Amino acid sequence: MRNTLSTGMHTSLCLITLALLSGCAENQVVTEAPKPAPQVAIPQAAGPEPTEAKDVLMRMANYLAKLPKYTVNMHDSYDTLQASGEKIEFAETRKITVSRPNGLRVELEESNADKHVFLYDGKDMTVFNPSQKVYAQIPKPGGLDAAIVYLLKDLHMRLPLAALLISRFPAEIESRTQALAYVEKTAIHGVPCHHLAGRTDSVDYQVWIQEGTQPLPLRIVMTYKFADGQPQFRAQFSDWNLQPEVNDALFAFTPPEATRKIAFAAQLDSFTPVGAGNSEQAGEKQ
Repeated sequence: MRNTLSTGMHTSLCLITLALLSGCAENQVVTEAPKPAPQVAIPQAAGPEPTEAKDVLMRMANYLAKLPKYTVNMHDSYDTLQASGEKIEFAETRKITVSRPNGLRVELEESNADKHVFLYDGKDMTVFNPSQKVYAQIPKPGGLDAAIVYLLKDLHMRLPLAALLISRFPAEIESRTQALAYVEKTAIHGVPCHHLAGRTDSVDYQVWIQEGTQPLPLRIVMTYKFADGQPQFRAQFSDWNLQPEVNDALFAFTPPEATRKIAFAAQLDSFTPVGAGNSEQAGEKQ
């Protein structure tokens, strides 16, 4: 029954910030003992608590963009429209580890228990599926921001809420938001937060931002208003750690035994065999 996201929704997810990442935390491939990371002071947002919607939003965006490293758990769910018109919800959980400027690790578990991992170490991007014992890897120097853009636009992969991970997130969210309103001051699991509602050209979004000197996102809901059935994507954030112990080995990949390397789907799509260019005109199905 699980359907892929519709083309329009998939494009919006990528443009507004959205991941099919692969790997498995239970398959340990690091061969060196972790080196303890130096402890740094947890950043605090400067200035008084804002009350205007845009100030609250941009305070959160700038705070995230300046965090040198963090880990967070994200539980998300999304609607898929069936041929019957019925909407079915599927869920995923992710553990995200960011270490600027070159480190990203995303451990994904789908609702059917399939597990994956995505790794970036400043040199290579790797997507690993342990159940199928396959991985895809491609060189991509240039840092975390460039890697995420390449992942979405060139490799056509899904990375939910990817814009939250890049250093230019403040400029992205400000330029895309066409309307913004302060809904209310509320709480999520006892944590005081600001509830905002915004609109882009194709998506209506809501975000709940933690009150205080660490304005972290706690929940995000996006509605794809021009897609059939107006499906939603929902994300809940928990266990923020702004002082994680991370080292370079966490983001590197060493293939386990009996693991095959395969190409990214986008790489295969870009390869057209000689003589195959006119198959549609000859009446053949692609």
